[in-house]
Amino acid sequence: MDVEILSRIQFGLTIAFHYIYPPLSIGLGLLLVIFEGLYLKTKNKEYERLTRFWIKIFALTFGIGVATGIVMEFEFGTNWATFSRYVGDVFGSALAAEGLFAFALESGFLGILLFGWNRVKPTMHFISTIGVFFGSMFSAIWIVVANSWMQTPDGYHIVGEGMQARAEITDFWAMVFNPSSVDRILHVWLGAFLAGAFLVMSVHAYYIVKNKHVEISKIGFKYALIVAVAVSLLQLYTGHRSAEIVAHHQPAKLAALEGHYDESAPGDLYLFGWVNQKTQKVYGVSIPGGLSFLIHYDFNTPVKGLNAFPEDERPTAVNAVLQFYHLMVAIGLLLIALTLYAGFLWYRKKLWDKKWLLWIFVFAVFLPQLANQFGWFAAEMGRQPWVVYGLLKTSDALSAVVTANQVLFSLIMFSLIYTLLFFLFIYLLNKKIKAGPYSYDTIEHRPTQQDISKIVSNKE
Repeated sequence: MDVEILSRIQFGLTIAFHYIYPPLSIGLGLLLVIFEGLYLKTKNKEYERLTRFWIKIFALTFGIGVATGIVMEFEFGTNWATFSRYVGDVFGSALAAEGLFAFALESGFLGILLFGWNRVKPTMHFISTIGVFFGSMFSAIWIVVANSWMQTPDGYHIVGEGMQARAEITDFWAMVFNPSSVDRILHVWLGAFLAGAFLVMSVHAYYIVKNKHVEISKIGFKYALIVAVAVSLLQLYTGHRSAEIVAHHQPAKLAALEGHYDESAPGDLYLFGWVNQKTQKVYGVSIPGGLSFLIHYDFNTPVKGLNAFPEDERPTAVNAVLQFYHLMVAIGLLLIALTLYAGFLWYRKKLWDKKWLLWIFVFAVFLPQLANQFGWFAAEMGRQPWVVYGLLKTSDALSAVVTANQVLFSLIMFSLIYTLLFFLFIYLLNKKIKAGPYSYDTIEHRPTQQDISKIVSNKE
């Protein structure tokens, strides 16, 4: 394999592994705010126990997320030097904003969140929980803004010529609110909320089927389910909005998502299919004109197909793009069906008797993560051959001095290290789950000075 393919694989590996953890941090952050807010309102100790328990797991995901995120920034300089020079002004402003407005807020309150119990007032601790949650959401904003600019660039002009050309910001807010950023930020947030909610439901469903911590688990599962029902339905809307943006600004990507080759013909919407790129045919089950209807609200309106674009300006891995996109959509619909059915059973007070359904929720923790990954693969592979859509091709963005052997060696090393990190994460997560939500009662019931004085007096 050449240096371009290896560099793409390496960056894809590092960002895919990193992307396991920030969505969990954002989703768990929302539920921590809910649990602790309920504790302050009701003074019910079960909500405090839930908060303490999930803070420990939040800290684990946050720590590994930070460690794995640093690697990607170095790769910009080592493997993608031309790209870094080309977008340095744009990325620099977005990443600086993340550090100033997001990471500083999140890490500043994190110490109080983790170690502030019995050291600050409950209201202050709750404010720190909200601060960490907002910090994680703000962090996602700036990362998605930078990536969205690569998809739909705006608020810039090009200075220099040839390989020395670079994008320079002319309007900061036009760059931030580029055509795809708002819809993509909402889509990413909702995907993160689903990841966090399904982790909480998975753990508490496991406790219930194992007849451990049943009552507190019913509380935790209920609130995570409420979040999941609302978010999964909203995700359907934001996904549709994102597709409309793609249709308007990235028509070649839209054509690849559905394997639509005809230059100008109504587009079919595939429920599932397989693309034969040599014959330019898709074999599967489709709704005739369904893509045209979703984009133009008319089954007969033509949709620009892949053959309307030059071969060197359209995605090459069309079948992979179609598969990843449809897997994401299928998982999204499955999450809606699963959460609505569970919500209906909970309303009828029959949920806790359905052990088979609770077992499904135990393993459904993987579904939002897979949907997030598949959606990202479809978006990035569908943008090819452009790294900055319409401006800079991926093949032109590489570092000139890095060899294929160097990238291959670092790819192997990263794979080994990330494998070890993943097993470490699973080991520590399993350890905390086995400890359970009541293992932190010793912190809550730490003896006061008055208690100690009574013990001493009794002994005397």
